[in-house]
Amino acid sequence: MDVAILFADVAGSTRLYELFGDQTAKALIDACLRCMRDAAVDSRGRVVKIIGDEIMCVFPDAEHAYLAATEMQVRVGELAIQRVSDSQMQPGTHSRAIRVGFHAGPVIEENGDLFGDTVNVASRMTAIAKANQIMTTGSTVARLPDLLRISTREIAALAVKGKGEAISVFEVIWQASEDLTMAITMQPNIASISMIVPRSLRLERGEFALVLEPEHPGVVLGRDPRCAIVVADPQASRQHARIERRRDKFFLVDQSTNGTFVTFDGEPEIVLLREEVMLRGRGRVSFGHTSTDNEETVRFSMVR
Repeated sequence: MDVAILFADVAGSTRLYELFGDQTAKALIDACLRCMRDAAVDSRGRVVKIIGDEIMCVFPDAEHAYLAATEMQVRVGELAIQRVSDSQMQPGTHSRAIRVGFHAGPVIEENGDLFGDTVNVASRMTAIAKANQIMTTGSTVARLPDLLRISTREIAALAVKGKGEAISVFEVIWQASEDLTMAITMQPNIASISMIVPRSLRLERGEFALVLEPEHPGVVLGRDPRCAIVVADPQASRQHARIERRRDKFFLVDQSTNGTFVTFDGEPEIVLLREEVMLRGRGRVSFGHTSTDNEETVRFSMVR
């Protein structure tokens, strides 16, 4: 039979036991598992099994697996601000996070369990996902409705053990627009996309200015002369960071050795190291070291 298989597990569960002890850690993990189980059932899924901190589910198609994956992330995310009873944790002290992967294709069912290549690939997608990520395959994305497909992006082609050819891997961008995620989960409606207000991003370095219009996919910043904005700072990498447009938002993605330093006006400076942040308002970016007394900064501002 042809179905969609989804795996999800609690990221860093071993660390939870080290930080909070057995009783509290188990309560944290159990709460995550309940959220994942309920989200699966609410999306027409069946829980095949739960082993430790991991859940395996089956869905009638890729669309319902997608909806369950995003709903799992949303529900577990809400746990981050909740206090655990009989513990000393403060809200927001530790974020409970999960990794999710899914893949659609044929499976073999035996005694309620499922086997086959589809199961193996789905498990592999979860293994390569990071905390708060949802990963799937190109062939699964091709099965999604257009409304859901636009909320994915291709990451790379990866070699998977037992597969002769590399598999295209996609990430589901479930956090890029919370209002759209809610609209998709509740009732897919193409009108929700048309309501998004296009914005532009203005980048300035010295007298040079560049405006990324809504149709612009993004730019690369770094010491390489081929970058859209060239930075002369010796601590900057050749292709230090990139800016991606995802629907109505722009994300700064660090891909450097020394990190990217970002300051939003009126807020403390933050450091990205192989991480990303959504750009908002106004601020400045420094490459490889703090922006204090640094002339090699890039100013940014959101414009309508």
